[in-house]
Amino acid sequence: MGAGATRIEKDTMGEMTVPADALYGASTQRAVENFPISGRPVPAPVVHAYGHLKAACAFVNHDLGRLNDARFKAITSAAGEIAAGKHDAHFPVDVFQTGSGTSTNMNANEVIANLVCIANGQPIGSSKNPDYIKPDDPDSSGVHPNDHVNMGQSSNDTFPTAMHIAAALQIRDLLLPALGHMASRLESQAKAWNDVIKIGRTHVQDATPIRLGQEFSGFAAQMRKAEERAHRALDLLAELAIGGTAVGTGINTHPEFGKRVCARLADQLDLPFREAANHFEAQHAKDAYVAASGELKTIATSLSKIAGDIRLMGCGPRCGIGELKLPAVQPGSSIMPGKVNPVICEAVIMIVCQVIGNDAAVTAGNLGGVGSILDLNVAMPMMADNLLSSINLIARGCQVFTDRLLADLEPDTARCNDLIEGSLAMCTSLVPAIGYDKSAALAKQAYAEGKTVRQVALEQKVLPEDELSRLLDPAKMTEGD
Repeated sequence: MGAGATRIEKDTMGEMTVPADALYGASTQRAVENFPISGRPVPAPVVHAYGHLKAACAFVNHDLGRLNDARFKAITSAAGEIAAGKHDAHFPVDVFQTGSGTSTNMNANEVIANLVCIANGQPIGSSKNPDYIKPDDPDSSGVHPNDHVNMGQSSNDTFPTAMHIAAALQIRDLLLPALGHMASRLESQAKAWNDVIKIGRTHVQDATPIRLGQEFSGFAAQMRKAEERAHRALDLLAELAIGGTAVGTGINTHPEFGKRVCARLADQLDLPFREAANHFEAQHAKDAYVAASGELKTIATSLSKIAGDIRLMGCGPRCGIGELKLPAVQPGSSIMPGKVNPVICEAVIMIVCQVIGNDAAVTAGNLGGVGSILDLNVAMPMMADNLLSSINLIARGCQVFTDRLLADLEPDTARCNDLIEGSLAMCTSLVPAIGYDKSAALAKQAYAEGKTVRQVALEQKVLPEDELSRLLDPAKMTEGD
């Protein structure tokens, strides 16, 4: 068909002009015209999740004797193409649409029905033609978007299910590998740098010595705990609303439908999906989504700690702390030649800011009287968009941070040694031998005279030289008693 060609389709509200080659129909086109808001469609992972879900629903409806062989095979084949991302361009409905996601559910139903039309050699748009559908023919392969693709379902249980599936898959396939990659790198650096002694800092002021490896072991532990948090988020998302239909009562579906669909999805996707313990809770609110978002926010704050500390320890290179040599990945200034900035750290810290903002939006979407109102949450597309954004940003951020910064990060051991020897906090190890007050006096005198604690202590002969050397050994100070 020529550019700009159209066709006429109908929905329950009347006729709509639809692009001739569009796989969607009147209901989707109506939504496209109603919501020209952000220009950003519902995230592709939600669309792909709908493909998995519609295939699982068709499988169960066939198993229950409600869908004939021909329709089952046709729907599952078309849904599989959607799950594989082959038709993303035919899902144009804006994120900011009906809060139940009805437009996206109907978008999926219409695309699947029209893919079946094409497979059956029928024109796109034939899916509501009785002569093609043949509703009374038990062997017909004609598929209606509502009666067959949406059989036993509602937008009110499919969209919350799809948004959970999408997020769970992204956590497993993107986030967890990225967290593990970063944790492994930090663990190897903690081991390699265990002999690098540096000055500790509390309140951003000099404190007692610490090993660089000890600091990096803390970073690594944060990332391992981040993995645990991601697994908790995945488990929260594994409880699915499917089977509740309109308001959680399960009207117009088989009593075993939800349980069977969840089992099918678990088998298809190798994830621990299960039916919601209470369909009213699962559909009337999105508490699990808020909790999952909270886990992601915590992971993000861990990233900010790691990126922020490495940025500080690498500041300089001559007039700052300079204990770490950050890799030079790009010129840092258009006016100052030779300047190199901690750009990877900055990018990750900006990601953290965005994730915190995303979490605030997800939280707001679940507030009573805002998104969770009576018997349905009506902010789900926005919530899904923000949670998926957080998953993707954290995963990509961890990957870049590991590959572009941690991989080539090096300690400046000479600088670490110089800063330790000049630190006034070295006097702390003298307290058990000479007392707090005398140690404090040594530190004040050293500061006033521009000397080290060791120099002043030797001058005053507060302890025998060998005892002083033993107590002022930085490595000993990192080992406790």
